Amino acid sequence: MKGFSGKVAAVTGAGSGIGRALAVELARSGARLAISDVDADGLRETEELVASIGAQVRSDRLDVAERAAFLAYADTVNGHFGTVNQIYNIAGIAFLGDVEVSGFKDIEKVMDIDFWGVVNGTKAFLPHLIASGDGHVVNMSSMFGLFGVPGQAAYNSAKFAVRGFTEALRQEMAIAGRPVAVTVVHPGYVKTAIARNAGHAEGVDKEFGVQSFNKVAITSPESAARIILKAVRKKKARVVVGPDARAIELLVRAFPAGYQRVVGPMTARFQPRDGRRK
Repeated sequence: MKGFSGKVAAVTGAGSGIGRALAVELARSGARLAISDVDADGLRETEELVASIGAQVRSDRLDVAERAAFLAYADTVNGHFGTVNQIYNIAGIAFLGDVEVSGFKDIEKVMDIDFWGVVNGTKAFLPHLIASGDGHVVNMSSMFGLFGVPGQAAYNSAKFAVRGFTEALRQEMAIAGRPVAVTVVHPGYVKTAIARNAGHAEGVDKEFGVQSFNKVAITSPESAARIILKAVRKKKARVVVGPDARAIELLVRAFPAGYQRVVGPMTARFQPRDGRRK
C-alpha cells in the first residue's frame, strides 16, 4: 500500500476488529503508529503484531469519551513522534433495543463513544494534522449512517451524526485551504466482535442478535482495512465497505424515504426480540 511510508498514523479502537486490521496494514506500509483502545489486553496483542512487522509503535490505553484525556493524548503523540499525519477514529460500540425500551443512559453511552469520541479525536488531532502540512482525518460511520434500522436508533443516531460532522469538516478544510483531507467510512456487516460486545435493553434477546449478525457479516476486518486505506490514499470523501453497504447506498439513493417500507419489515426478522416483538 503506497502513500503511507514514514507517516505518523493514530488509530483508536486498535485492540480488535477494523482498528487492529488498519494498524497492521499501516505497519506493513511503513507507517509509524500510535495505537489506542480501552481494552488493554487487546491493545497489547495489536502492539505485538505491528511490532513484529517492524513498525515503530506507541501504545496507550484510551477511553475516547474522556475529552481531557484525548486532548492530552494527542499532544503526547505529537510530542513523541514530532508530528502526526493521520487520525483514524475507529473506536465504537453498539446497543440493541427499540427506543421505547432503551434507557437514556444507554443512548447517551453510544453517543459518547461513537459520536463524541469521533469529535474528540478530530478536535484533539486537527491542529497537529494542519501543522504537519499533509493531514488526514478518517472517521468511522457505518452502513447504519446511511439508513435507519428498527432496534438500532442509538447506533443510527451516532453514525448519522458522524457522517454529517465529517462531511461538513471536509468542506471546511477545503474552503479554508487547510492541508487536511477528510474521509468518512461506511462499513456494512464486518466480522468483528461488535455484536458480541454490544449492550442491550432489558428483555432483549441479545444472543439472537449476535447469531443474526454472524450470519450476515460477510466482510473480513482485513478486507475492510485494505478498502479503507485505498480510499485514504486517493483522498476520497466517502468509502462504502462491503457489498451489503453498497447495496444499501444504492437503495437509499433510489428511494430516500420509500426504502423504509422495505427495510423495516425485512430487518425486523433479524432484530433481537423484546417483550413487545415476538
